[in-house]
Amino acid sequence: MKTVTLLMTNSMTCSPLRRRLLLVMLSFACFWVLPTVQAVSPAPDGGYPNGNTAEGAFALQNLTTGVHNTADGFGALFSTTSGSHNTADGDIALASNTQGDFNTATGAHVLVRNTTGNLNIALGFFAGQNLTTGDNNIDISNGGVAAESNTIRIGNEIAFTDLEGVMHPAHTQTFIAGISGATASGGAAVFVNSSGQLGTITSSARFKDAIKPMDKVSEAILALKPVTFHYKKELDSKGIPQFGLVAEEVEKVNPALVVRDAKGEVYTVRYEAVNAMLLNEFLKEHRKVEKQETTISKLESNAAKQEATIAQQEKEIIALMASLKEQAALIQKVSDKVELNRPAPQLVFNKQ
Repeated sequence: MKTVTLLMTNSMTCSPLRRRLLLVMLSFACFWVLPTVQAVSPAPDGGYPNGNTAEGAFALQNLTTGVHNTADGFGALFSTTSGSHNTADGDIALASNTQGDFNTATGAHVLVRNTTGNLNIALGFFAGQNLTTGDNNIDISNGGVAAESNTIRIGNEIAFTDLEGVMHPAHTQTFIAGISGATASGGAAVFVNSSGQLGTITSSARFKDAIKPMDKVSEAILALKPVTFHYKKELDSKGIPQFGLVAEEVEKVNPALVVRDAKGEVYTVRYEAVNAMLLNEFLKEHRKVEKQETTISKLESNAAKQEATIAQQEKEIIALMASLKEQAALIQKVSDKVELNRPAPQLVFNKQ
């Protein structure tokens, strides 16, 4: 009878995860003397039937019907039986996978807990360690979340300790080429929340409840105090002049206008909300101006009518005065005629 000795010489030999894996491997050791039940024979050393490739002790050890799998490393794809088209490159990468398909794990202990999840990609030591049954995830230097699907996680928002007891510090800065200076017209602004999740703000009514006019709510911005400032040197060594608001002051005016960090502390201002409130205040003022312009137009129209009436009355007065002058002249003329035709006075002598 063959004797199997598992040599684990690195500093993590006695970790809980490796002990569990060791027990699983030993449970199969008693069957190794029976060629009919051995998953791959001889011991992993290259290509095998159905397009499978295994390199490393216990790699693809329990494969039955799975096809086109590639296992490279100690215990890689160890538990896989019917899973197909998986690639595991690293120490116990995808070791718990049984039926999951189309998974790609690069790095030691990557996707180590995945059992039936499909289409997952993980890169980096212990990346995707928490994924179990979720599908279509991409975890790069991130532990992932059990059973989640269709999610991309890059880096660690919060420091964590993996299953081997290794501390993974949080990532605090991100540099991505090809964004600055590249125009993407017709797109939407991208926002990030305190959990590091990226996304855009939708404005469709399909995703909104309790829609109502803003009315007087926007008047809060009239109490805001815009300032100029410089970021501290550790944030901006160039000292570029900045313009904006102080989040703590904004919180006093309207707490809904600030964003908090993972600790719950005030962090920044929701400038997009401030802009919407500014628009509401502008529209309110615009309506006032329109109303005033309408009133002014009416007053001007009435004034124009009055001026026209006055002008007409002036014309009529002038015409009347002209007529009166004519009449006066005519009267004078008649008076003169009467005076001329009047008999001359006669003297009468009384003869007595």
